[in-house]
Amino acid sequence: MEPITLTTKRLLLRPFTHGDADGIHAACQDPDIQRWTVVPSPYGRGDAEFFVRELCPGGWRDDSMYNFAVVLREGGALTGALGITRRNLPDTYEVGFWTAKEHRGHGYTAEAVLSAARWTFASLGGDRLEWRAEAGNVASRAVALQTGFRLEGEQRSGLLNKGVRRDAWVGALLPADLGLPGNQTYLPTTTTT
Repeated sequence: MEPITLTTKRLLLRPFTHGDADGIHAACQDPDIQRWTVVPSPYGRGDAEFFVRELCPGGWRDDSMYNFAVVLREGGALTGALGITRRNLPDTYEVGFWTAKEHRGHGYTAEAVLSAARWTFASLGGDRLEWRAEAGNVASRAVALQTGFRLEGEQRSGLLNKGVRRDAWVGALLPADLGLPGNQTYLPTTTTT
């Protein structure tokens, strides 16, 4: 797929460029980003260059991962990163994100997640967008809840981060949660009393 740009009221979600490497490297020096995400730790300049030159373009090219630089429309400051990754189940994707420390608390990440979710459902044909974070990552959970993800529980040993298996919180967002039609019929479980 050719990379695209999404626009919100305050943000552009655009493909990463080589010029973003400095901003990515600086943001990923934050101990919280290194602790709670799968970015390498320590995070070197070469890691940022590999991300923008190889990983991001490769994901768009093979339709496996769609990474966006989240930047302010006014001034162009990099506020964070957001990725949509294909999962093994058909029409199922996963969202992941980080926010630069100086841009937290302004709602940018929630705004970006909602935009990317709508795009996933409308343009990629997604019927389920999953969110997963290491248990204890309350900032990520707050974004998930704010954007309408329904928490589905905790998976023991549910993710691998830097060679260590960790428990994960999981949740999902469906097209209907955003007032959008799905591609497949969904029959939720009903209970009778």
